[in-house]
Amino acid sequence: MGRKEKLRERFTAIPSDFTWKDLCSLLNGFGYEVLKGAGSRRKFVKDGRVIILHEPHPGKIVKKYVLKQVLGHLKEYGELK
Repeated sequence: MGRKEKLRERFTAIPSDFTWKDLCSLLNGFGYEVLKGAGSRRKFVKDGRVIILHEPHPGKIVKKYVLKQVLGHLKEYGELK
């Protein structure tokens, strides 16, 4: 199992220590490009689909509810089973 597969598997378990860097790598692996917005707002864009998130600060751990939202989005568009 490669690094991307391990990251996807870890993500789907909604861990409490998933970092912003991990999330960016995950979404990049699905083909999303990150666009910087105002302040800590980030947009991840792919084929007209947009995921809008706030980069966590001062820590880098992503909240579980955010991971669940991203998971829902990826499942809705058939990117994850």
